[in-house]
Parts: sequence; structure tokens; C-alpha cells
Amino acid sequence: MGLKRALTLKAASLVVVLLFVLLLTTIIIGATGISDKILNGMVQDNLRAIRQELAREIRNPEDLERALEKIKEDLIRSYGLDKPWYVRMPDMIWRIVTLDLGNSRTVVSFSGSNKISDIILERLPNTVLLMITVLIINFALSLMIGVRVATKPGSFLDRLISMYSAVSYALPTWWLGILMILVFAFYLKIFPFGGMYSTPPPVDPLVRSLDLVWHLCLPVLTLVIATSGSWIYITRSIVITTAQEDFVSIARAKGLSERIVLWRYIIRPAAPPILTNLILSLAAYLGGAILTETIFSWPGMGLLYFEAIMSVDEALILALTYMYTLIYVIARFVLEVLYVIVDPRVRYA
Repeated sequence: MGLKRALTLKAASLVVVLLFVLLLTTIIIGATGISDKILNGMVQDNLRAIRQELAREIRNPEDLERALEKIKEDLIRSYGLDKPWYVRMPDMIWRIVTLDLGNSRTVVSFSGSNKISDIILERLPNTVLLMITVLIINFALSLMIGVRVATKPGSFLDRLISMYSAVSYALPTWWLGILMILVFAFYLKIFPFGGMYSTPPPVDPLVRSLDLVWHLCLPVLTLVIATSGSWIYITRSIVITTAQEDFVSIARAKGLSERIVLWRYIIRPAAPPILTNLILSLAAYLGGAILTETIFSWPGMGLLYFEAIMSVDEALILALTYMYTLIYVIARFVLEVLYVIVDPRVRYA
């Protein structure tokens, strides 16, 4: 089987997974009545806008109500509310795919729009900025420290890093975030309490960028401290297994330099599992850190999910759930392609 055909089949299988998740989600929201609530909310939003327009032309309250009732019946038919939920299933799936779930009842975008697609597309870059920064720092630390301690198992540095990893993994991000705010924002007054920009935000592009970096420091520091330990320990565990293989001992016996042994005979064979951790973490990170973003008032996907849950905004929760599934499916496919690139031993048969 050719590589192109194999990757095409892999992509098709992941699309099937995405469609299955959408189908299952549609059945759940249809059977529980959430779909009816979402569509009824969209009907009411339209009626409110239409009422304001008709009120300028129709002065008689009774005539206005009759006209609105007629429009309401037309809207109910157009949205399929006069039919059972399972008949509306194809249309429901399409609405989820296109994020056409109407308007959020409680959350609005920075520009004032309450359209769900506008809100998500506005919040996603903020989460990308925060979480990609954390991901890059964690990945760099895991390579620099994890690989080094893996080549010297049992040393003092190895035991110290193992202890740090255990403490880091056990730290709750919400508690650490509050502690960071208390120390660096309240007592030392080095960093701001939260948000993305100062109030009012700077106008000059350079000053605005520096202000953004200043506000980014505390949430990034919190997430790095809370997650870097597990990254370093996972990389150490992966590399330490590879470093004990026979081909590594043979390479050293040939007299090759330690640098060549490290990069060609240890890190390269260990690259696929390290890459798996990187890509799947990227998919998880793009969903946002709900507690950290909430504590630091960082307007990203995590804070958006928290706001949607607290306000029981069904349409917004549904759209975010679909987005997270889509990100995971894309990450899985990218991972399959990168496997073939970084490890020539991987071939699809």
C-alpha cells in the first residue's frame, strides 16, 4: 500500500470518528431536549429583532401581536420545530459543523456580537498565544533537562529532577495561580492581577505588545511550574529506555562522540513517543486551561467554557465541545504524517 493511500485512509478513518462523535452528540442533545431549547432560543432572538422593526410600522398592539404570531409560526417551520428531533438530525449535524448555532444568551464578543462563531474565533487566538508559549517552554525544558538526566540515571541531578516532577505534578494550578497573584501582584507589585491589557490599553503597537507580554508572564509561569515536571519526567522515562539499548552501547564502543550518540542513537529513536506527547498535548492545550484562564481573567477558550457552563449556555457548550473534538482529530492526523517523517522505520502496510 502506497504511503499516500495509507494516509488518505487514515484521514478518512479520523473523519469517521469525528462524524460518529457528531452523531452521538446530536442524539444526546436531541433526546434530552437541548436541541429544542437552542432552536427556540434562536426563534425568540429573531422575534425580538422583528418586534422592534414592526413596532415602528404597526401601532395597534393587537395587530402587532397577530403579525408576530404569524411570523413565529413561519420561524418554527423554518427551523423544523414542528418535526421530531430525529427528523431534524441531518440539519442539526450541519449546524454543529458550521458552528451555526445561533447566538449566545449570555456571552458576547469584544466587538459586541453574540454570534457563537464570532465569539469562538475571537477567543481562540488568545488561548493559542498563552498555551503555545507554555508548550514551547515545556518542550524545550523536557529536551534540555529530561535528556540530560536520562543519560545519568541515579545521579544527584536525576533524583532532584524526579522530586521536582512529583511536586510539580501534585500542584493544583488554581492554587498556584492564586499564590502567584498574591506574591507577585499583591505584595511585590511586579505583575498585574490579570487580563490581557492594562486599562485603558496602550495605543502604540510596541507598548501594546510589551503590555501583552507583561500580562502574559504570570499565567505562563503558573502553567509552566505546574506542568513542566510531568513533561521532563516523561521525556526522561522515554529516553532512559532507549539509552539502555544494545545499539547505543555498540555506538559508544565504536568510539563515537557522546554528542553523536545522544542525538543520532538516543534522541532520534525516542522521537516518535516524544512527538506523540507533544502533538496530543498541543490538542489538549488548545482547549484552554479553564481554571488558570479564569483565575487570571485571560479571555481564551478555557474562560469561555467556564462562562458557558456557569450560565448553562447549551449552544455555546455544544460548539466548544465540537471544536475540541475537531482539534483532536486534526492533531491525530498530523501525528500520523510526522511519524513517517521522523522515523523511517514506520511504514504502513
